[in-house]
Amino acid sequence: MFQEVSSAGSFTLPGSSLRVNRMGYGAMQLAGRDGNKLVWGPPLDVDGAIALLREAVASGVNHIDTSDFYGPHVTNQIIRKALFPYSGDLVVVTKVGSLRGEDGSWIPAFGREELTAAVHDNLRNLGLDVLDVVNLRSMFSVHQPAEGSIEAPLTVLAELQQKGLIRHIGLSNVTASQIAEARRIVPIVCVQNQYNLAHRTDEALIADLAQDGIAYVPFFPLGGFTPLQSNTLSDVASRLNATPMQVALAWLLHRSPNILVIPGTSSVEHLRENLKAAALQISAELLAELDTVARQDAKA
Repeated sequence: MFQEVSSAGSFTLPGSSLRVNRMGYGAMQLAGRDGNKLVWGPPLDVDGAIALLREAVASGVNHIDTSDFYGPHVTNQIIRKALFPYSGDLVVVTKVGSLRGEDGSWIPAFGREELTAAVHDNLRNLGLDVLDVVNLRSMFSVHQPAEGSIEAPLTVLAELQQKGLIRHIGLSNVTASQIAEARRIVPIVCVQNQYNLAHRTDEALIADLAQDGIAYVPFFPLGGFTPLQSNTLSDVASRLNATPMQVALAWLLHRSPNILVIPGTSSVEHLRENLKAAALQISAELLAELDTVARQDAKA
């Protein structure tokens, strides 16, 4: 499995020594669920979650995406139990900018005290003295990028970076103009937006970031809480003797060399399936077929 994960290649975050395999892991699904409250509370099987993380790292995953507002606090505490002390090549990327309401809602948290507390929460629950990468998640709209200045919260993170609590800064759920605003304040190493085979709003943005060597990390690479479904995707998967989800992940890895994928799962079986996608080769002809999925989805 280690060879399969590394076969997708690696990427060095700009201005850093952090080199990660392009196939990573997103930890959001390690948290539990309480009725309609998603990503809330501990999972039913904490030991299973610990075993999954250890297998991911043993298989070659050295990029884990998390946040202390997953749970809240739950995923970071599980990551620490599973992997501390961390291996020297493991890069843990976290996010700030949101709090969780008692009803499970996602509440914008851009104030200086809120952001500072969030960074310290991540440090404490992960057991770290400094965070590798902190993404500022824009919350002008919870579910999609929306315009609004991020200068004030980003300045707070830049100050915490200067104090030695953060090594590098990234962005999440942002527009192109917000990225430009951010880069006038502090170097940006990665951008994390929703993007997958069917949801492709960021086509031009990915190319622009690639020119500057900035990583693009698509969240919901498999559709999120509504998994990708497409007759074309299923047909291509059948011809490749793969699952549709493996093909969707492999398509992302073929899409651009600056794309890092972080599929999440709480199932060891699905983890193994996802990691195998790193070695899946897709011909130019089949890639062209897959490119029609977004157009079909738009018509639908």
